[in-house]
Amino acid sequence: MTMEKEYFSHETAVIDKGSKIGKGTKIWHFSHIMTGSEIGENCNIGQNVVISPEVKLGRNVKVQNNVSVYTGVICDDDVFLGPSMVFTNIINPRSSIVRKDSYLTTIVERGATIGANATILCGIIIGRYAFIGAGAVVTRDVKPYSLVIGNPARHTGWMSEFGHKLFFDEKGFAICPESGDRYRLEHGIVTKII
Repeated sequence: MTMEKEYFSHETAVIDKGSKIGKGTKIWHFSHIMTGSEIGENCNIGQNVVISPEVKLGRNVKVQNNVSVYTGVICDDDVFLGPSMVFTNIINPRSSIVRKDSYLTTIVERGATIGANATILCGIIIGRYAFIGAGAVVTRDVKPYSLVIGNPARHTGWMSEFGHKLFFDEKGFAICPESGDRYRLEHGIVTKII
């Protein structure tokens, strides 16, 4: 008796034995899910994506076309990885030197967005609900709710959980125009008021 898989994969996708794929996940054309990777429930893996060994993706992660998620990357729930964005996993790669024991961990926290063609250097933490603009080159940790753009990426503002720029009043309060959620900015840290 064969058990029906609980996720969808296009006939051209390669799913290695020993990978874990959550219920409701969709894996599209020419993508490769490698042994030892873990993909949570209800994820969407676009066309021409590689998920390397030991990568962990939480629930509802969206990986757009042409993204390689290398060993060392951990994405929490609700992360968005834009088209053709790039992760690295070694600081000083050389073709002639094997450094597989030197992979650095990169953490993308819950709800963060990484825009199209952005580059994320390894060994950093991208805070929850941070927003990395298209084409940015991120070379250091990014604070939660921070908006960063450019090369090298620099902080230019704050974003709500709904993806809108926040404008804080003189008392350090802001309201998301879509959700109505309230935020506070204090000592360079943004928190959502519950």
